[in-house]
Amino acid sequence: MAMPRKGSRLITVDGTAFRWRVSHRPAFGDGTSAAPLTFVVEHDETPGRVLLVSLPCARPDNWQGARTIAVRPPLVAACVRRALEQGWTPARPGPRFTLAVTEDDLTELLGSSPAYLVPFLWGMMPEGGTIRDLPRARQIWSRENTGTDRTL
Repeated sequence: MAMPRKGSRLITVDGTAFRWRVSHRPAFGDGTSAAPLTFVVEHDETPGRVLLVSLPCARPDNWQGARTIAVRPPLVAACVRRALEQGWTPARPGPRFTLAVTEDDLTELLGSSPAYLVPFLWGMMPEGGTIRDLPRARQIWSRENTGTDRTL
């Protein structure tokens, strides 16, 4: 089954065009653990066997506030290369090919330590960051502060 073109992004890896998209449906299990962040990749011209990449971090919409990562084209390209090395044949029909990326693999694929993000109220903040790292949050008011001179 081919991936819908709407919402997918085009990427060229070593001269071959692929389409990819982050899975937009979270897989909620028993509610005690965050669903892993996954994305799918397929050959652009002749979609066949789909690549499913599972990352060692949670989805950005997780409820537990577990760390996540931004899926960017360099990571997608590195995962495609790794899957091709492991025997993924994207232009031939067949069952999906799953690539489970570990913490060590993620560092190797990116060439450096990943920059994790943590969901926090209005958006994402870098892991170990502070309230100043949030671009949209300027000031948080407590319930005790009832003054009318609130300037943002």
